[in-house]
Amino acid sequence: MTGEPRSRVPALLVVIGVLLTVVAVTGVLSARDTPPAPSAPMAQPSALDVMIERAQVTLRRTPANAPLWAQLGSAYIEKARISADPSYYGRAQGALDRSMEIQPDRNGEALIGLGQLANARHDFTTARDLGEQARELRSYTGAVYGVLADAYTQLGDTAAATAAVESMLAVDPGLAAFTRASYDLELHGRVDDARSAMQLALSSAVTPADVAFCRYYLGELAWNAGDVEGAAQHYAAGLTAAPQDVALMQGQAKVAYAQGRVDEALAAYAAITTRTPLPQYLLEYGELLEAAGRVDEAQAQYEVLEVQQSLYAAAGSTDDQVAALIAADHGDPAQALALAEAEWERRQSVFSADALAWALHVNGRDAEALTYAERASSLGWRNANLAHHRGMILAALGRSDQAVDALTEALAINPNFHPLHAPEARATIERLS
Repeated sequence: MTGEPRSRVPALLVVIGVLLTVVAVTGVLSARDTPPAPSAPMAQPSALDVMIERAQVTLRRTPANAPLWAQLGSAYIEKARISADPSYYGRAQGALDRSMEIQPDRNGEALIGLGQLANARHDFTTARDLGEQARELRSYTGAVYGVLADAYTQLGDTAAATAAVESMLAVDPGLAAFTRASYDLELHGRVDDARSAMQLALSSAVTPADVAFCRYYLGELAWNAGDVEGAAQHYAAGLTAAPQDVALMQGQAKVAYAQGRVDEALAAYAAITTRTPLPQYLLEYGELLEAAGRVDEAQAQYEVLEVQQSLYAAAGSTDDQVAALIAADHGDPAQALALAEAEWERRQSVFSADALAWALHVNGRDAEALTYAERASSLGWRNANLAHHRGMILAALGRSDQAVDALTEALAINPNFHPLHAPEARATIERLS
């Protein structure tokens, strides 16, 4: 698994390096220090909402416009992501299907949209197949390679994912390509290079929403590396551009908790989950409540999370990998293992390997778990959660020195990686030492 994917990363770094040089020479990078334009008043609709409304009006007049139906479908997918409302997946499916009905042959735009929708629903095999079909028709379109990069990353074919990112950088070196390059580099342990790629993304950002998007992921790179102050600065800069951005509010809530402002963090998460009940936010809120000793309130959030997951499943989106981790930490170990094994059957990525390792661990099957934990870390990804899982598995196997090393690594990467597991790592190190 590790040979070919690693061999492609230097080529990606060359592409990023050339682009960094070009951008620096032309002076574009200086734009990242330019104060962003004031954001629109809250009462005004977003650019995405305006685009959706205009497309709907136009399609009522010209209902046979296949490209516009495809564009509307892609907009609905983005709306689902922003709003955490999975009902938009059904609308996206309808718009994209309509585009294919009108133009069943050589409809690259609809194939791209259907691939994006499949990725959003975690149907990565279908997304890959649709992306490959679209590549035959639209090999010069960056969005094709975005579909392929996302699908191949989640399927565990990291060589193909890196190649797709390189192609995207070649045909459309903009924000979407730089963002994917950053993620690909981060997965291979190249954190500094990942940060450089995200700075390129920020330099190409035009709208306040784009600036906020880049600032959030620069903040996440800092947060995941244990740099709380650096993360806070990026989140704050993003909110200057887009004061109502929920992801940036979530970033600031994490920072507040890490800095000991527990009540402020919990109040922020309460507001965030009311406004945008993404499963990720509900889980984080529940775990922060549990860490604060408010167990009953935490359980209530886990119940809301279960309902929200069922809504996504009803809309055709399933994520057994995340569901397995949730069940392992907060639910039924047997269910966790069943979900993780089902996910591993569908895709053999570092993410599904980690989920299966942890599910095997909570079921007492640590010898098997270690194999998958080692596979999860095979790319060199510096991820504190992965190191924690590996350390706890090693501790259960009685390999104390190795367990201490792994748990120490987790805390060195990010001392605040998890409100429940970070204290567990510290306590285990103390016990084993």
